[in-house]
Amino acid sequence: MTPDPIESKEKVRKTTDIRSTETSKLQKPDQDAILNGATQIVETLSTDFTFRHKIVWRNVIAYVIFHILGFVGIYIGLTFRANPLTTIFAVGVYVIGALGVTVGAHRYFTHKAYKATTATRRVLMLLFILNGQNSLWEWVRDHRQHHKYSDTDADPHNASRGFIFSHIGWLLSRKHPLVIKYGKDIDMSDLEADSWIMFQKKNFLLIYAFISVFLPCIFPILLWNEHPIVSLFVIYFGRTAASLNATWLINSLAHISGMRPYDKNLLPAQNQFVSFFGLGEGWHNYHHTFPWDYRTAELNTPFNFSTTVIDFCAKRGWIYDLKFCKEESMKRRIERTGDNSHPKYGNPEEFKVEEETHMCGFHHLPPGETYCEGCYTLEYAAAYGVVSFFLPLLTPPP
Repeated sequence: MTPDPIESKEKVRKTTDIRSTETSKLQKPDQDAILNGATQIVETLSTDFTFRHKIVWRNVIAYVIFHILGFVGIYIGLTFRANPLTTIFAVGVYVIGALGVTVGAHRYFTHKAYKATTATRRVLMLLFILNGQNSLWEWVRDHRQHHKYSDTDADPHNASRGFIFSHIGWLLSRKHPLVIKYGKDIDMSDLEADSWIMFQKKNFLLIYAFISVFLPCIFPILLWNEHPIVSLFVIYFGRTAASLNATWLINSLAHISGMRPYDKNLLPAQNQFVSFFGLGEGWHNYHHTFPWDYRTAELNTPFNFSTTVIDFCAKRGWIYDLKFCKEESMKRRIERTGDNSHPKYGNPEEFKVEEETHMCGFHHLPPGETYCEGCYTLEYAAAYGVVSFFLPLLTPPP
């Protein structure tokens, strides 16, 4: 699953017909991709909108309660009911934890977009644990599967099923059988060869409780005498709820809203809002077109703090052998598959925003359908969660 250097290999995304009701089809090989040494995925899958996911109500209740606590924590921090230093510290932990996801789990451990020293690998793994997004092994497995079968029924958070499902619904329901089936074939040998990663996988809850809960919360208590409960709510619940939703927006909003200058056939889009909160992860049409590029965007693209950090580490030798897409290769791809919205290589006269004619709220539908039966239970669960999330507004903490 490890990409080869840019000079010899280019890992290229497949094109998926997200509105097809077929369960599978064959796709002709991408000739440009083959010339660049790409690993071609021949079989593609789509979305069966008649499939109904089974709700896991234990997860629904757990996430509702956690988001209520998270909202209270954010409320306390933003209304100065906590020491301002506690709120600033929470934001700091949010940022370094997010870098554990963006720089570490995503660009390094999943896509191998660069190489790193042993010490850097360990630091990135520890920073990732701050976010509470399962073990590193599970995160990478899910994300590699997401790219291999993006926005199909084999994608863990298939955005073809809409905003709600791809944002949080996939965590509130049983996995689609195809997710389980194809997930077994994802190559994880590189991570399984790392004893630290496998130790973290085996002892995830204990390590998470110490690194993500105890350590961050104890600092405000010891350093400026913050109340333990306030520290717990602001530093853990509030910060973690914000971190989770920022990451989920990459799976949901960045797959729905925005332009597609690099490949109009892909659901992922360029989303500046998501990039701001996701530290550069919202330039998603570029990323899914060139997933091995360490920048996940073109050079000098705004709101890409993660790339700035990688460049900083590279100058100090902590990171090296960075992979990126050459200008000429990017230009050819834009001219061949882009939607003409690219400011330099697009054609403004031919660019137009395509109307989504087969939608149910946020749900993509096959032609002729008016409601997505496969997601109605998730809508119900999400509605319940939203109502519960805003309950603290009615009874703000003293």
